[in-house]
Amino acid sequence: MKKQIVVALALLVSTFSFSQKNELKTAEKAIKSGNFADAKAAIKSAEALIANADDKLKAKFYFLKGQALYANGNGSNADMPEVIESFEMVKKIEAGKGKYSSSIDGMKTNMINALVNRGYESNKEKRYASSADDYNMAYRISPKDTIYLYYAATSAIQGQDYDTSLKYYEELRSLRYNGKETKYIATNKETGKEEVFDNVTLRDASVKTGSHIAPKEKNTDSKLPLITKMIAEIYVFKKDPEKAMEAVKLARKENPNDLSLILTEADIHLKSGNTPEFKKSIQEAIRLDPDNAELQFNLGVIALDAGEVEDAKTYYKKSIALDPDYAPAYRNLAVAILSKETALIEEMNGLGMSAADDKRYEELKKEHKSLQAEALPLLEKTFTMEPNDLNLAIKLLEIHRALENTDKINEYKEKVNMLKAEN
Repeated sequence: MKKQIVVALALLVSTFSFSQKNELKTAEKAIKSGNFADAKAAIKSAEALIANADDKLKAKFYFLKGQALYANGNGSNADMPEVIESFEMVKKIEAGKGKYSSSIDGMKTNMINALVNRGYESNKEKRYASSADDYNMAYRISPKDTIYLYYAATSAIQGQDYDTSLKYYEELRSLRYNGKETKYIATNKETGKEEVFDNVTLRDASVKTGSHIAPKEKNTDSKLPLITKMIAEIYVFKKDPEKAMEAVKLARKENPNDLSLILTEADIHLKSGNTPEFKKSIQEAIRLDPDNAELQFNLGVIALDAGEVEDAKTYYKKSIALDPDYAPAYRNLAVAILSKETALIEEMNGLGMSAADDKRYEELKKEHKSLQAEALPLLEKTFTMEPNDLNLAIKLLEIHRALENTDKINEYKEKVNMLKAEN
């Protein structure tokens, strides 16, 4: 009786094994003919019993499963983690040296190229979620190519998917990814312009043929400060300034004089309403970059908000001296000059009809016109750089009317009407 049971069990195992082999043959034929739905169905049928199969059959099963789910590049990205897992199982079973392992290496290269190309095209078409997903999958297949994760984070932030981008940026930071690379450059003899080559071999070949001259290398800056900045800005957007500042302070421990990190810190202070710390950060940045017009401008903004009008004027003038084409400095210097305007008008409107009041009114009117005359060239300079600013055109028309500049009144009337029509 016992012998009969053993034989029966042996036959049962043999039948299961035969069934699996049939299912895998079906899957293999379906994959070759491009019928991936049938291939997946056959794989699913075989999967329940694969744990008891030998290594050779297991390797084939996982190889075909990966192929079926990938569907020659037409599968869903949701299946990609399982594709990667299946191929990793093949490598593990064959110790990376078997029949299927060698095929997988080529397949992985094709998969990565397809995903990266699709991610690039999606980004160009502003389908940022798809782009981020494709770049992320390319990275999961090839974790040594960390730049794909960086592209995924960038695409996610472009699509305003802050949670996904934060996850990727945090991962990049934990990996200490800096994105530094060497660019191989040479000057095109025909155009006289520098061109960047994909690698040193291509660059040197072009120099050798004589089409290019002056070969050189250039090392790019670390992307780690930018990654930290993005993490901080996302936390600010998510109304979590503490985590934002924590991210910046961590980065600044390693890069205490990194200007971009100091400015990120300043921005967090500003958005958190911490004006004294914002001012300290900007002053620290100015010590590192004294010729930066925008930094001087920012100090002017803080001074004006604090009612320190003369200090604000000084900062705005420094900004203009550093960059004569920096429009915001001209505009804000005019605003600082005109900051007394409201108080003057209120006093003028509150005066009575006495002779003393009439005299005071004329004094105030003269002072008001003096302020307007001082601010006028600054506003006109701003308008030459920002000619589509309707509010600025209206303000200039108002000042020219007050100063009775007849020719300018007509000129700015036309400009105001034209801009109103465009808007």
